[in-house]
Amino acid sequence: MNAANDELVFVPLGGLGEIGMNLALYGFGPKGRMKWLMVDCGIAFAGPELAGIDVMIPDTSFIEKMKQDLVGLVITHAHEDHIGAVADIWPKLGGCQLYATRFAAELLLTKRLSEPGAPEVPIKVVPQGGRVDIGPFSVEFIAMAHSIPESCALAIRTPLGVVLHSGDWKIDAAPGLGAPTDEKRLTTIGDEGVLALICDSTNILREGVSPSEGDVATTLRDVIAKSSGRVVVTTFASNVARIRAVAEAASAAGRHVVLVGRAMERVVCVARECGYLDGVSDFLGVDAFAHLPREKVVLVATGSQGESRAAIARISEGEHPAVTLNAGDKVIFSSRTIPGNEREVGRIINNLIRSGVDVVTDRTALVHASGHPRRGEVSQLYAWTRPQIAIPAHGEDLHLAEHAAFAEARGVPHVVRARNGDIVALAPGQPAIVGQVQNGRLLKDGNIMAAASDEALRIRQKLAVSGIITIALAVTAKGDLAGVPDVMTAGIPARTREGAAMDAIVDDALFQTFDQLPQQKRRDADLVSTAIEKAVRNAVASAWGKRPAVHVLVVEV
Repeated sequence: MNAANDELVFVPLGGLGEIGMNLALYGFGPKGRMKWLMVDCGIAFAGPELAGIDVMIPDTSFIEKMKQDLVGLVITHAHEDHIGAVADIWPKLGGCQLYATRFAAELLLTKRLSEPGAPEVPIKVVPQGGRVDIGPFSVEFIAMAHSIPESCALAIRTPLGVVLHSGDWKIDAAPGLGAPTDEKRLTTIGDEGVLALICDSTNILREGVSPSEGDVATTLRDVIAKSSGRVVVTTFASNVARIRAVAEAASAAGRHVVLVGRAMERVVCVARECGYLDGVSDFLGVDAFAHLPREKVVLVATGSQGESRAAIARISEGEHPAVTLNAGDKVIFSSRTIPGNEREVGRIINNLIRSGVDVVTDRTALVHASGHPRRGEVSQLYAWTRPQIAIPAHGEDLHLAEHAAFAEARGVPHVVRARNGDIVALAPGQPAIVGQVQNGRLLKDGNIMAAASDEALRIRQKLAVSGIITIALAVTAKGDLAGVPDVMTAGIPARTREGAAMDAIVDDALFQTFDQLPQQKRRDADLVSTAIEKAVRNAVASAWGKRPAVHVLVVEV
């Protein structure tokens, strides 16, 4: 029974207005004394506009202030955008219990929690179809097909109603391995009554239904069977069904599978422990590649998103220590290029084509199927569950807006267009956005977490665009130069458009500025430093069209 003043709220801190960095909170209880449940704890990958930053995580300041009321963290599945921030965020959460399926738990322990200095996170394993009570919440793990084993939707039951948190999913009668989306259970929960559906929006712009993993497996078998040279398949390391399909296709063609990439090796190890590669022969290590005839090898490699140091990028550039390709070999990109990675992936494909390698992508053959639902599948989920409230999630603004219009057209009584940081009141009463909490993103800079507004990151970005000039000079007590100033440049072109030497322009600005200063002012180190910085920056800007960072150190001797 719920007290008269109990409320149920939804507070997303990541994943609404962006792809990735998924983290959601559900609160239940009286205002000011709610208990909180966290769902997922993921990362997003930074773009080239953030120099030196690879990973972003959600700002969890809001829940950190109430960590004594956080009753648990539930993981829907093991993709990095759902588990990648656990090692960084969990220590701030007061030691709460983490709940996940076996595959997600094992992969989390292998990838994130095995790193030096990683926290010892208590994990309770819950099977697909299992149910666990967490504070005032009862959470059921519902099997959903996706591009990684054991993906789950969560039916979160409270005295004020059932919330269905879809996680990442699709409808696939032949998912390759693991359980298909549990239509029967979802329909039963719909009959029970679904207060709110928080649903994946990734492919809401696409009509129809997603292709099946079974169809992709058939295509891979055909393409590999018809290949005469070496075959390389690059795909997401976490897509165990795809790896199994490649292995079965290779076996049918009389080929051996060689794995390249540590991420792939970790996932395969966990998949074998969980039984998802039963009956599949052991894969060979990269050292075996050189000893196998061209027609007897299928290489499975990481780097399908263009990562610069991943296996396929190094292979394409001829820099891999153990793998080389020749004209007539084939590379299959069994993946979708994530928006923002097109240039990097294109560079790899162009490198391969220049080498005479045949490249197959999802533009030319059914070698990839998304793990997310298209409009036809989303429509089916709404038909099964019949929610009173729809909240589009897991998408950029365009996806969320399109999904909201879609839900309204489906006749959902209440559609809430929420974004990160919104407090969405679900019950009792009319659903509405009733407030905002602190939200945003933190940037992982090496092993340091920095705010997006950090001055060091702003300066680094400026250096990436316009370079730096460092000048050190010594001045005597009389105001004369002692020796020759030391000038260092980085990221500055050697010559101007007219061919003038850039270092000469720097020297001229330095010496002219110093010589024009009165003798007495030369004894003021700060004044000398400021004057030379300004003069050199302006001189280079006039000659180059860009204003570099200029640092001047003046030492009195």
